[in-house]
Amino acid sequence: MRKLPLVLALAALSLGTAHAADKKDKTSSDEAKPEAILLHPQASASEGSVSVEGKRIAYKAVAGTIVLHGKGDKENEPTVSMFYAAYFKKGEDASKRPITFIYNGGPGSATVWLHMGAFGPRRVVTADDSHTPAAPYQLINNNYSLLDASDLVFIDAPGAGFSRLVANDPDASKRDEQMKDRRKDIYSVDGDGHAFAQFITQFLSRYGRWNSPKYLFGESYGTTRSAVLANDLENDDSVDLNGVILLSQILNFDTSIDGSDQNPGVDLPYELALPTFTATAYYHHKLPQQPAELEPLLQEVEQFALGEYAQALMQGSRLDDARKQAIAEKLHQYTGLSVNYLLKADLRVTGGMFEHELLGDNGDTTGRLDSRFAGPSLDPLSKEAEYDPQSSAISSAYIAAFNDYVRKDLKFGQDQVYHEFADVGDWGFKHNGHDGAVNVMPDLAKAMKTNPTLKVLLNGGYYDLATPFYAADYEMHHMPIQPALMNNVSYAWYPSGHMVYAHEESLKLLHDNVARFIEQTDNVKKR
Repeated sequence: MRKLPLVLALAALSLGTAHAADKKDKTSSDEAKPEAILLHPQASASEGSVSVEGKRIAYKAVAGTIVLHGKGDKENEPTVSMFYAAYFKKGEDASKRPITFIYNGGPGSATVWLHMGAFGPRRVVTADDSHTPAAPYQLINNNYSLLDASDLVFIDAPGAGFSRLVANDPDASKRDEQMKDRRKDIYSVDGDGHAFAQFITQFLSRYGRWNSPKYLFGESYGTTRSAVLANDLENDDSVDLNGVILLSQILNFDTSIDGSDQNPGVDLPYELALPTFTATAYYHHKLPQQPAELEPLLQEVEQFALGEYAQALMQGSRLDDARKQAIAEKLHQYTGLSVNYLLKADLRVTGGMFEHELLGDNGDTTGRLDSRFAGPSLDPLSKEAEYDPQSSAISSAYIAAFNDYVRKDLKFGQDQVYHEFADVGDWGFKHNGHDGAVNVMPDLAKAMKTNPTLKVLLNGGYYDLATPFYAADYEMHHMPIQPALMNNVSYAWYPSGHMVYAHEESLKLLHDNVARFIEQTDNVKKR
């Protein structure tokens, strides 16, 4: 599942790796056509039911599009046709019924992953930590759909899924230039956030949900988006949110372990990824001394990471040989990598290096999005992993299941192509006028300050090498907010990877934690 095709490939710090972008969808050709289907909202309604942990829930589903427009003197000019799949529980008072807007990351990813793997009424079955056999795939009732706690709106990012950028200039010769402008405006940190904000406010109007308890649920780059979006909604659109739910968080790209060797002098990524290296080595039985339980070991490693390890890295070339040897030996105990390899790496191992090296004796590479997975290395002599075995293991199942489901059950997209990813090209990482590594921690902080009742739930997996859980924990504990507002943040960690829900036991825990969070923050009982 290639959920981060561009976040790490396009960042200024060369955060990407080839395996995160090994397949592109081309959308520019069909986006450039000003077809009527893109200029007007579409909707297809259906009905169904789902059994959630033994309780049957009847729902109405709507698969459709909302057309976004420009601003100012271009407010009547269509810019994006955004696809969504919404599920509304029947028999509920809309003013008291929570509604959650859900999206994956990328940037430029469709939301097929959260839809078909986490919270939609149907769930595709995939192997837990190995390659899922080819079709036919099994689509089952999702016993952990979030529809018991909230109405759900799954949104495809502009250019992904059935969402498309719109160029409708009457002069065909001008449409290509218009499309270039669209791509520059929308495919950016700020443009993406503004597009989602406009989508949500239009959705609230269309379906009469302005007075409903409102939540954002973003995964991966979707957490970056959530920070920008929460701030946009709170302070530009006067939409107070009840909660923001973050899964596999990355708010500050200076913490990423991908490509960190291209940013010398910034050692924080190595320190924050170390607990995930340990968890991965633990899972694959590569630690020199295998403990009975993982969590106590992780606490020990976290202390070492921000203590002895951080102090050693901070010394740079001043670190003496004896101390460097001692640190390498300690890292060997915590990672399973050889002392000699660690010394050659100058005690600094990137995510791609670790994925390629840990199981290198067997000619295997670990997963990146979920390091429980492993697969044959494409090049055993490579320095870094060249693909993600987890992505290769489950992507086909998700894409096939959704393409079948959306047409047969949701009655949408019969003559359209569903794009796994938008053809983004160059993502605009400038944020609020600033170049360099993206850091949206101030955005979420501002949203929490201007709405001090806003609650945040951070979720992460121990085996996530794309957005390591300890990096997310570090970011959240360094938010520029008052100590009292820190009480608005809660945390949940799972024995799974980036897609926490790919592990069924973790999916149940994720559902229960999110459902409880919504119940505790929807304010319905307080009226």
